[in-house]
Amino acid sequence: MAFISRKSIDEIQNRLDPLAIVGEYVRLEQRGGSYWGLCPFHNEKTPSFSLNPERKSYYCFGCHAGGGIINFVRDIEGLSFPDALLHLAKKTGVRLEYERSGGVEERRDDSLERAKDELAELYRRVAGSFHHILSETEEGRRAREYLRARGIRDESVARFRLGYAPSDRFWLYKFLTKKGYSAEFLAKSALFSRNYPQSSLFSARLIFPINDRQGRAAAFGGRILDGDGPKYLNSPESPLYRKRETLFALDFALPGIRREKSVYLCEGYMDVIALHQAGVTNAAAPLGTAFTGEQARLVRRWADTVNLLFDADAAGEAATEKAILVCRENGLACGVTRLDAGGGAPFKDPADILLNVGEEVLTESVKKVTVDMDYLIAKSKARFLTGPDDARGVTRAVAFLAPFYARIESETEKEAFVRKAALAWGVEARAVRHDLTSGQERTADNRRADAVNTAQRTITMNEELYVLSAVAVNCETRPALFEELRKNLPNEEFENQDAKELYVALEECYRAADMRLDALLLHIADGALRDFIAAKSAGREFSGKIEEIVAGALRGVKVKHLERRSRKLDTEIRLAMNAGRETGDLLLEKQFVIDELRGLQGVRNG
Repeated sequence: MAFISRKSIDEIQNRLDPLAIVGEYVRLEQRGGSYWGLCPFHNEKTPSFSLNPERKSYYCFGCHAGGGIINFVRDIEGLSFPDALLHLAKKTGVRLEYERSGGVEERRDDSLERAKDELAELYRRVAGSFHHILSETEEGRRAREYLRARGIRDESVARFRLGYAPSDRFWLYKFLTKKGYSAEFLAKSALFSRNYPQSSLFSARLIFPINDRQGRAAAFGGRILDGDGPKYLNSPESPLYRKRETLFALDFALPGIRREKSVYLCEGYMDVIALHQAGVTNAAAPLGTAFTGEQARLVRRWADTVNLLFDADAAGEAATEKAILVCRENGLACGVTRLDAGGGAPFKDPADILLNVGEEVLTESVKKVTVDMDYLIAKSKARFLTGPDDARGVTRAVAFLAPFYARIESETEKEAFVRKAALAWGVEARAVRHDLTSGQERTADNRRADAVNTAQRTITMNEELYVLSAVAVNCETRPALFEELRKNLPNEEFENQDAKELYVALEECYRAADMRLDALLLHIADGALRDFIAAKSAGREFSGKIEEIVAGALRGVKVKHLERRSRKLDTEIRLAMNAGRETGDLLLEKQFVIDELRGLQGVRNG
């Protein structure tokens, strides 16, 4: 079996840029020498995720995730260690070499990574073919007319690479096999029916390519223009495409999202294209009306606020309410945009305004955002209260708002929410507060019942653990520190049990010639100690002139050890003299210890 060579791993480590890699998943802000952001591994509203670019390490003080950048990519992408290396090798331009017991072999593609690359290339070609059929052929004329009738300009068609799938269900299979694609590969491409492998999933449909964040086509959405069948059809999931983790047009929206620190979430493809055409370039859409926690955490890497722009019908309102909960649970501020083009005309969605009123009106309309809780209070009044003194309606309105109230973190915001609700319903704030708080307590009890107890013992730092920690967090960039340590302090001299375990882990990594931080963390069996070192690695405590820091700490530990040995020798000499035994060797060792102490103390005092 072949393994990725140590040389290749080291080259990846040397080339990778921690800020660039982690910055794809976490919006980072510099504080001191570290960078902080909201942890991508758990839900939080206050940043506890820390990145130390110098050491190329990270740590979350909330969920205790931590390690090196390879470990970060492995965990966040759900990859194996070799797959994470392949992923980073492509980013850093490293050509991988593989080792066997008999030597080094040239780079070979991992099967999963190769399959993804081949699938991405297939989708790129298919998207190009669909776009050509839409733009240049007679068969695409019906779709071109539809887009123009909806107010979509040719520039938008080209930018989003919209396409058309021919009515012949077997055209795509014949086209691709002529290009050299095998039946086995096409069967795994998610482009064809499982029951009828030569029949395309998309036929006689306007095609919307669904891209990944890098702009590569990863799936397709298709809208029927004539005949029977579902109005919209999306690709099934594949190695390239996970519906719950993907937003339509995110690749186009990212510059605007980063700039505005906010995103407009629409219900469909046409709404997003309409907004971008009108200059609202921070717009994207869930694939379906359900906004998921995975999508919220994706957005949170770049944005603080989500503005919901779902359709003004029953399904759109239900989707809005669910999305508000998702935003609140994932630390995102949330607003709701109700489309109002003036004149009292009812408009269902952005595409409707674009078609009937125009781009300028659409741009102004989407700026009218209502804070999520104000929207919900108004909705509760309209939905449940029939008039003054409607006690039953108030009870139902309280039950409706209780889950949202439970997600409010700020006590000040809770109080404002209670007063606004009471004013809207015409009742006393005290009664509303009581009923909402009772509902909140029930919700909190349910959440606590599902919570995992993550309490761990506290690690106490002493001189021994200090020097071992300094060596450990710098083991990857300065492996010579441990070489110096093991020459001067054997493991048996340590009294602190955490220091002993850390020494053993470092020794195992040293003997395996793998001094990566991720490798070290794997060798630390105790979870509390592992989290302790991961946290220290992401901080700045052991930065700067680390060789001097370690040398000074090492001298201090050696002095403590020699002083302890000196006291023990005094006891042994006294007992030997009382028993009439020879003390020459003990006295000789005592003198050696004294000389060593004088030398070390002289260095410290000097």
